[in-house]
Amino acid sequence: MLVKLKILRFDPDNDKAPHFQNYEADVEPTDRVLDALNAVRWYQDGSLAYRSSCAHGICGSDAMRINRTNRLACKTLIRQVAPNITLEPIRGFPVKRDLIVDLTGFFEQYRNVMPYLVNEDPMPTVERFQSPEDRAKYDDTTKCILCASCTTSCPIFWANTDYIGPAAIVSAHRFIFDSRDQAGGERLDILNSREGAWRCRTIFNCTDACPRDIKVTKAIQDVKRAIMSQKL
Repeated sequence: MLVKLKILRFDPDNDKAPHFQNYEADVEPTDRVLDALNAVRWYQDGSLAYRSSCAHGICGSDAMRINRTNRLACKTLIRQVAPNITLEPIRGFPVKRDLIVDLTGFFEQYRNVMPYLVNEDPMPTVERFQSPEDRAKYDDTTKCILCASCTTSCPIFWANTDYIGPAAIVSAHRFIFDSRDQAGGERLDILNSREGAWRCRTIFNCTDACPRDIKVTKAIQDVKRAIMSQKL
């Protein structure tokens, strides 16, 4: 089937402002938007810039706005969005070129929440055991692929890029509720800040945007309750 792609282009070396450029691609309804982008870049315009890697919804690198909704190009089927497909970079970060944004700030916020296990006990001779019940407390947030779809769908983040953002809070949640971790209190103190978890207004855009179906808003509420419990 023939689809029309309307892609927001921007080359900072040559363009004063972003502009839309139109293309057509002959693809199957069961192909993905990434296939259509590849068809354009490989056979029509090699200057088109976008990120992609695994093409299986695991790396999160090809997050973009597809028909004004944050999605992964490698998971979005043509039949879901055809015949007219508008592609734009995710919002809130500087555009480096076309559909590629600078995620430096995103990963700085991610690193700020200490996204790793902290345990100062002597190294065990076997794995650190955990019950299925304890694992279930944070199982959902282990699925995050750091695509930034949740953070860049958040109106609070659009207005205030200092907000730590849903993705960083989800990453903190994964370790705060891990029974083997010993730095939960430190992470809660980080999130109990002016630009931390309390900035969330439970709009649910983040949950809707997540390509891994993580209950992002619920995770943020879990963190808020944990902060309050710690303070009380």
